[in-house]
Formats: sequence, structure tokens, C-alpha cells
Amino acid sequence: MLEIIKIIETVNGWVWGPAMLVLILGTGFYLSIGLRFLTVRKIGTAFTLLFSSRRGQGEGEISPFSALMTSLSATIGTGNIAGVATAIFMGGPGALFWMWMTALVGMATKYAEAILAVQYREIDAKGNFSGGPMYYIKNGLGKRWHWLAAVFALFGALAGFGLGNTVQSNSVSDVLNTSLGVHPMITGVVLMVMVGLVILGGVKRIAAVASWLVPIMAGAYLLAGLAILILNINAIPAAIELIVSSAFTGTAAQGGFAGAAVWMAIRFGVARGIFSNEAGLGSAPIAHAAAKTDQPVKQGLIAMLGTFIDTLVVCSITGLVIVITGAWQNGVNGASLSALAFNSALPGGEWIVTIGLCLFAFTTMLGWSYYGERCVVYLLGAKFITPFRFAWVAVIPLGASGELDTVWLIADTLNALMAIPNLIALLLLSPVVFSLSKAYFSRQNQ
Repeated sequence: MLEIIKIIETVNGWVWGPAMLVLILGTGFYLSIGLRFLTVRKIGTAFTLLFSSRRGQGEGEISPFSALMTSLSATIGTGNIAGVATAIFMGGPGALFWMWMTALVGMATKYAEAILAVQYREIDAKGNFSGGPMYYIKNGLGKRWHWLAAVFALFGALAGFGLGNTVQSNSVSDVLNTSLGVHPMITGVVLMVMVGLVILGGVKRIAAVASWLVPIMAGAYLLAGLAILILNINAIPAAIELIVSSAFTGTAAQGGFAGAAVWMAIRFGVARGIFSNEAGLGSAPIAHAAAKTDQPVKQGLIAMLGTFIDTLVVCSITGLVIVITGAWQNGVNGASLSALAFNSALPGGEWIVTIGLCLFAFTTMLGWSYYGERCVVYLLGAKFITPFRFAWVAVIPLGASGELDTVWLIADTLNALMAIPNLIALLLLSPVVFSLSKAYFSRQNQ
């Protein structure tokens, strides 16, 4: 087992090396320039579209609003609590700055992904809408690129079991074991039953649960975090100064913190940023492809809000609480670090993190089950939907009882392998994104 872990560590170091970080940030920056930073300029328009899209217009299975909630159910997960904490633990406060940079350019990436997903989506043998990178590679790039679509679908299906399943159940079992002494296997079995009851009903049931649960859970967590920030408002300027300066100078060892170089801040900030908001992974467009819409650009604008809400709002609050309270210097990692920070600033704060983490992880497992399912449909056909759902449910207890570091390592590696074919496709299909965007906004301005 140790040899396998060493191999995975080697692969992880390669796929998350400088080339990968340049590819992720570079793709987002290139798309932002090509779109003339409309993803920043049109945030207000995007929110207007979101709140007027409860039903949607056009073909599809779920409303544009439900598509975003399904996407957010997958992105607002352990990355917002444990992921942010791990990034700061490994890379220092400066890692949060690089998470912000990843999100700013990632909005353009998510926008482009959703446009292409709607533009090139298909209907499968059971009448369900299927879309995402495998379909815009297949239908947008031609036959010579079909192999790249299959590569994405393969890594997408595998990444789901890591990023969207075992990491989530592992984080929940870890925090419940620490807080309440609940045995990991008990947590795994309970999660298995709860997730199974939802995903066996397909995307419409997943969307229905996500549409009411995501706003409630995210809102409650944000209110608690904002309360802490308001109580410590005088400390915010110094915290932001530390975050920005550490991003370019590194962080010296202090307290229980081992210290981190600039490269570690960049590496873990970008990696955990992508883990959290999934911009560039190609996962979110799979949900947006099912939206009832006849206009790809509208869905692209709604989709980019997923990155904005996930990282620039939720992750920022978690990170600022950790930095302001000084909890990052105590040598604690993962969800336990977030719980320590919240508890030190707000009585009962650890329960806010515990409950939030459980709900976030639960909805992430729902959203990612759909992503993995669509990848399997592309590779093997609609007849494998039911076997996949049962396999997804069966793996949950295994993740709950696994080693935290190993589970995160595997998930990180699969994330990168999933992102590479998607980022290549986005660059090659960027002229389509620019053309559709120009045509849409030209009509709006007439």
C-alpha cells in the first residue's frame, strides 16, 4: 500500500506542477481577455437572470435555477470548510489570495463550459439530456478528438468516486468522530442510506433536494461566518494585508505552523480553489446541460455565479475566520481547523462547522453522483445508470473509514487528470464561446 501511495504522490506532484497551474490560470485569463472581462462586468445581469429563471424556457429537464443549485450542491462541499483550512495549513494565509485569483479567472472558465455544454448537448436513449466536456469535445471538435472525450469521461467517472464521494464521506466521519465520537463506519452507513434514497430518483429528485437545501445550508453558514467577521471587524484589514503579503513572500514558521514558501501558497491555493469551485474540471457543465433553456449564453451567465458564490463568498468567509482568529497557527488541519476557528470566536461555533460540513458533503455526493453517471452513460450507455448508482452508494462507507491524507491525495490527482482534456477543449473551442457571446449581447443592445 505504501508503494501505491508513493506512486500517487509522484503523479500528483507532476500533474499539479507549474505546467498545470499555468494551464488552469492561463485558460481562465485567456477566456477573460477574449470575453473582455464580461464575467466581471455582467455579475448583476447574471443574478437578474438567475432569479427570473425558476421555470426556464426551452428544452431540458430542470430549470436554469435548479441547474445552478445542482451545480452548487456539488461545489459547496468539504472544499469550503476542510479544503480552505487545508490550503491555509499547507500554504499559509497567502493560499487564500490564490484561491481568489483562481475564482476570478475561473468565472470565465465556468461561463465558457456552460455555453458549450448547452450548445452541444444530446438526448440519451432514455430521453435524458446529456452534456458536458465529453459532448462538446465530440460534437464541437470532430472525430479526431473523440479519444479526448473518452479520456475526460473516464477520469470524470473515477474523479467522482474520489472528489465527490470518498472525500466527502471521509470528512464527515472525521468531524463526527472528533466532535461526537461517532464510529466512521456508522457515519458511512447512514450517509449511504440517505444518499441512496435521493440519487436513485435521478436528476429531477437531486435537483429538487438541492433547490431547497443548498440555499438554506449556505445561508445559515454564511450568517454564522458574517457574525464572527462583524464581531472582529477591526481585525479584517490586518488579516487581508497578511493574506496578500503572504501570497508573494511566503509565511514564516510560527506557533504550530511549519511555515510555507510562496510556491506552496500558489500550489495549494490553486489546487484547493479548483477543488472547491471546480472551474476548469468540466463537472458543472454536466448539470447545466440539463437546463430548460434555448440560449447558451444565458446559462453561461448563470453558471459563472457558481464560482462567485462558492469561492469569493463562502470560501472567503471560512478563510477570513481562520486567519482573524489565529487558529491557523495551532498546527491543526482540515475541518478540525475550521471548527477550532469558529469555536474560538463564537460559542458553539464548532457545531456550526460540524452541521455545515455534514450538509455540504451530503449535497456534494448528490451532485457528483449525477456527474459520474453522465460520464458512465457516455462511455457505456444508458443501461449502466442503475449499476452505477448502486456502486456509488456502496463506496460511501469505504471512504468514511479511510485515511484522510490518502483520500485527499487521490482526489487531488484525479482532479488534475480530469481537468486536462477539458481545458484543452475550452482553448480549442474558445472561438465558439466568443462568437456566441458577441452575437447574444449585440442583440441585447439593439
